[in-house]
Amino acid sequence: MMNGSEPKRMKQGKLSAAAKREQNWGWFMVAPTIIGLLVLNLWPFIQTLYTSFCEHLGFGHYRFNGIQNYIDVFSRPEFWKATWNTIYFCILTVPLGVFIALLVAMLLNAKIKGRGLFRTVFFLPMICAPAAVTMVWRWIFNGEYGILNQMLGTNISWLTDSKWVMIACAVVAIWSNIGYDAVLLLSGLQNISKSYYEAAEIDGTTKVKQFFQITLPMVSPTLFVVLIMRLMSSVKVYDLIFMMVEDTNPAVTSVQSLMYLFYRESFIAGSRGTGSVIVIWTVLLIGIVTVVQFLGQKKWVNYDV
Repeated sequence: MMNGSEPKRMKQGKLSAAAKREQNWGWFMVAPTIIGLLVLNLWPFIQTLYTSFCEHLGFGHYRFNGIQNYIDVFSRPEFWKATWNTIYFCILTVPLGVFIALLVAMLLNAKIKGRGLFRTVFFLPMICAPAAVTMVWRWIFNGEYGILNQMLGTNISWLTDSKWVMIACAVVAIWSNIGYDAVLLLSGLQNISKSYYEAAEIDGTTKVKQFFQITLPMVSPTLFVVLIMRLMSSVKVYDLIFMMVEDTNPAVTSVQSLMYLFYRESFIAGSRGTGSVIVIWTVLLIGIVTVVQFLGQKKWVNYDV
């Protein structure tokens, strides 16, 4: 004879089985992404970490030599110069680039005619081939017949003078990324309720105060994401510098980033161990920057709606 608790246990068993099937389907759906992360991200990183402690003998053969690669790399002035160039590139591009992107996003969010056209125009650099973009900018910055020198009436060697080459590359990087960052910030601006601005206007709050008291706090979560993405991208910069500055350029050491040095060591010099050390160092820099940003977000990022 069944007591009253038996049907309840059977019902709970059926619910558990259904929940288990749903959980299995969930794992099945996310399995391709997890496998991709393991195969394309985690396993290559483990291989790179192991290679950083080895000497490359050619044809896929390695010999473990401890921390000698790290000692050799950290004792090279060229490595520390590339580290400073990377940090300097971030200083030049990230704050100014994000600030300009925020201004552009605010303009695109305003009630102006042809907003859709302007949004497309600002986003166009992101869909253009990087090689085409750099070819145009190399012509603009050309020291002999470049349009920039003709407009300014100067004869500055923008791409061959060590004083100007980093600034020239930073200008191209900022110009290329403004559209993408502005679109992300625009999505954050459009999520701000208009009632906040209406209440502020009733109270007689100026536009400047509205920006600092309403716009900036409300868009700060999106701004935080854009800042992280832009810093990571700037630390990993390679293609822009590679296409803007040739190997034979006398100013290459003044603009050579960590990823550019990694390319030269791994694929030109054939020193995979040295290249792996540079990659591990770059990952460490990105990790430090990310941790600092997440620790500092509590002071300026507002998640309250």
